[in-house]
Amino acid sequence: MLGGVSSTDPHPRGRAAVRLLQGYVWHPEAADVDLEHFLPRELDLPPPTSDEQEGAHVLWDQVQPPFAFFENGEPTASQTFYQFTVLRVYDERPSNDTLHGDATAASEALNPLLDGTPDGVGWQLWEDLREL
Repeated sequence: MLGGVSSTDPHPRGRAAVRLLQGYVWHPEAADVDLEHFLPRELDLPPPTSDEQEGAHVLWDQVQPPFAFFENGEPTASQTFYQFTVLRVYDERPSNDTLHGDATAASEALNPLLDGTPDGVGWQLWEDLREL
């Protein structure tokens, strides 16, 4: 096979952008909340190798509510929702243990920031570890 990657290769070599955390952040539509005031666009995480210094990118984009009701039965239609992703670019995809450690570090860095958002801001985040 010329210039391609065999489908039997479990992890192709080369740069890999990997989601560490994925989820949603929301707040009441009427609330004057600008996530830029509470959340960074970059997280400093320990470098996976001594020569790699890139942090994790924090992204959010407004989306339609992904579900009609919250678990308590409250409708989501009155909320502004954001798709929320934390990703990191690696020179080569590291092991799942390393990715899990980075996801844990990202979560620990974000928790106090999310806890510091105004009343009414909610979030649901989970570890993802899939390549983009």
